[in-house]
This record gives sequence, structure tokens and C-alpha cells, in this order.
Amino acid sequence: MNYEEYSKQSFNNLVKVQEKFKEAFEIDSYANWFYDSETELLRLYDHDDEIYFKYIPIGTYSLKSATWMWSWFNNHSIEKSRSELLLVKEFGIENNYEKLHNGTFSSDEYDGWELSSICLHFVNGIGIYKVNTDELDKYMLITDVIDKSSLEIKKLRQKTVDCGNHGYSRPAFVCQHLNLETPKGFEEAFETYLGMDLDEDDDFQAWCSECEKVRIEYNGWNDESEEFAGIKLVCENCYFELKNFNQQDTFG
Repeated sequence: MNYEEYSKQSFNNLVKVQEKFKEAFEIDSYANWFYDSETELLRLYDHDDEIYFKYIPIGTYSLKSATWMWSWFNNHSIEKSRSELLLVKEFGIENNYEKLHNGTFSSDEYDGWELSSICLHFVNGIGIYKVNTDELDKYMLITDVIDKSSLEIKKLRQKTVDCGNHGYSRPAFVCQHLNLETPKGFEEAFETYLGMDLDEDDDFQAWCSECEKVRIEYNGWNDESEEFAGIKLVCENCYFELKNFNQQDTFG
């Protein structure tokens, strides 16, 4: 069987699985998502409801470079379960299916669903979920629904911020001047996008243009520049709302 035939067969099976998945858990009713790479937990939520899933990372599609990258090829990923998909890679090598054993390649957004359907055949799962960000589409193989009272969820909540607007999500830090009323510029410790994986020692950190002037004046962050900045804790979603607003042209 050639790759086109095999992938079509797998995709047709995915369509049936996805229908049951969406119906059973009402996936489309949740407007927001949050995932934690360390625990490999996906949270879907609205203001009055939430559900948690265990996932295996499949791969990502870059919207900028139009390329696919398998999770097992991503050296920056801390998600341990990505190694489970090496079975798919080995199968690709045995059958000369290049898309299954090349770590990264030029692609389009449809490949993500096609490749996810093949992974579903090798790893027992209940569905596929795609996380959309400004930079990447991240595909996840959902393996199980997790009880909200479980120890895993309790540990996740201990390391996240409980935001009144967005619920539990990763912590972020911004200066006291950034708000959603008047654009004040947005300086970051490093370039970021919503949902990106962070190294263990990294945090989302940002400050306004005035803080940047003070930081330069005092040759970096020290008691004086930090006092002016008045850094405060927010959640990841609030951080990117502030980023989108404050990066607007302050001169109109």
C-alpha cells in the first residue's frame, strides 16, 4: 500500500473517532485552552466549566515557515511522552513513508490532521486536539480525560495562576504601567507567543517603553529600575492581551 492510500484510510478512521470525541466531551463548547508541557495536561475551559485531558504531543505546523516538525524531533520539548511516537517513525522507515520518518519538512496545515490520524492508529487515544497560536498549530493526541479532583490537577493548580478572567494558566510578569487603556510600548525579555514552550528557568516578562529607558539609564535591572517598574504577577492570557494592545502605534 502506498502512502497516499494508507494516509487516506487512517484519516477516514480519524473522522469517525473525532465525531465521537466531540460528542462525548462537547469539545467545541469550550472557548479557551491551556496546556502544561511538564505534566502533559490539556485544560479546556469557559468561565463556568472546564475539562482536563492527558495528551501526547504529535507535532507542530509553523504558520510562518509552512513546515511540519514531529514532536520527537523537537529538542526544545520537555514532553516525555513524545518518545511514544517513535513507533510511527520506525513504521515510516520500514515502509519508506518519508513524512513519517523525516523530523521536519515543508508542509501545509492539512498534513497535521493526516499525520495525527496515523498516530491515532499506533497509540490508543480518544481523539485529537489542535491548539492554535499566532506562530504554531500544535497537534495533541488525547489519551484520557482526567478527574478534576485528581492529584495531577491539584499539582498543576499549585504551579499556575488563578486569574479571575482566565482561570488557571501559567504565570507571567509585567511592569505596573502596562494596561489596556493607553498603549505604552511592550519590551520583552525574549520574543514570545501564546502557548509557546518555556525552558525550566524562563518566565514571560515584559515592561513598557518608559521602564526600558530607566533600565538603560541604570545599566540594567537593579533596585532603582525595579522600583520604577513595580513588576506584578499576571496570567499568561492577560500577558498576551497586554502585549497585543500595547504594541499598537502609540501615535495613532
